[in-house]
Amino acid sequence: MQARTKTRPSAIRDAGPAITATTQPATVGTAASITVSTHNRVTAVTRNGVTDPAGTPGTVVTPLQGYNDQRPLAPSRGLTTRASSLHLRDAIYELSLRLANRFRVIRTIDVAAACFPERPFKASLTAAQRAVRGMVKRGLLRRYRTDRFQTVYGLTQPGVDWLGEHGHDAASSVRRVSDMTNPEHRLWAQFLVVCSWARGLRAVTEAELLHDLNANANIKAGTGSGSKAIQGYLTVNVHRRGATVRKALRPDAVAFDVEGRGITWFEVDRSKRGSDRQADLAALVGAIGNKTADGRVLQRVVVMCKTQRIERDALRIVEQLAAVCNAQVLTEGRRHIRRQSEGVYEVMAAIPVKRQDGRTALIDEQVGHVIVQMLPIWLPKVRIDASNTFSLEGWFCDNYLPYRRPGNLSLWPMPGSPLVTVDDE
Repeated sequence: MQARTKTRPSAIRDAGPAITATTQPATVGTAASITVSTHNRVTAVTRNGVTDPAGTPGTVVTPLQGYNDQRPLAPSRGLTTRASSLHLRDAIYELSLRLANRFRVIRTIDVAAACFPERPFKASLTAAQRAVRGMVKRGLLRRYRTDRFQTVYGLTQPGVDWLGEHGHDAASSVRRVSDMTNPEHRLWAQFLVVCSWARGLRAVTEAELLHDLNANANIKAGTGSGSKAIQGYLTVNVHRRGATVRKALRPDAVAFDVEGRGITWFEVDRSKRGSDRQADLAALVGAIGNKTADGRVLQRVVVMCKTQRIERDALRIVEQLAAVCNAQVLTEGRRHIRRQSEGVYEVMAAIPVKRQDGRTALIDEQVGHVIVQMLPIWLPKVRIDASNTFSLEGWFCDNYLPYRRPGNLSLWPMPGSPLVTVDDE
């Protein structure tokens, strides 16, 4: 047998001595710098929370853990940083109950628009629902359900007493609300008024407008003069069945411009117009630029439609009137109607201007707009939970309420909170 010989494998010549890598601890300098070394060679330098590898300055890598950590910012407390929660609750109750006393019947969306217009719609609706539940629980408001399954609220006697304690005269409205079967038209008209308030405009409903007109007329004529009551806000020439009839029209709601003496006329169309109402709308559009009963100028006519069918019908009336008017030469007393965008039309008129030589020239000027758009009927149907299937568009953060501003005018400014004043900040 041959003896086995053991041979030792030769070492690789190029292999150097084995070196165990030991990482030395990081040293913190006086200039807030951290140096990390490996094999006594500098590999990365961190200054002010930013680590640069050696030899590649300016390369940003992950900063070392444990240094320059920042705590998360505290969540915003909203209006409670400017007023106490009890003060805000009383302000919400006071504003909501005064709203119920003025309009006699309100919805939750009215409270959302009156008290929380600066918030997104979901947050505004959540706060309004919480406030209404609190007032119903305390007996300040009473809940009713209409024949069209709408939830409305009326002011109770405890609510009247609460307002009296805070210096406001009021009267209970529960008996009147209990007799209402379908106040949908009334509710939408007053909602447009509340939205106008949120935009900084003064606005009134039809009943309030007529009350103010007759009160001012009695003051001017003297008490007990027996003057005839004012029944309309604008007198127009209505062309119907081949004849022209003088007729006094009244708006569903009206908003007054902050600057100047212009007004915005609101029409709430929750049903299709018959032939008489179609003629009234055409006469109203043709009267843009004329003066109203109180000496103001009609600048905008806003037609708010409940359904798309009603909207198409209103647009057809405006388009037909535009075709007839634009076929004539624009002279004094006539109007030209031009389409600006979807549902928005500008109205042009020939304005007489006297020159220095005594002659009179007619200059084409824009005197107003016609705006046709949908009522935001989807907003009261929104649910806060995940079962919601309705859109959240059309709130104050959009160019929609109380009406869509034309492109040649400035957009609506975002409303502020009516619960706190500038002095409270």
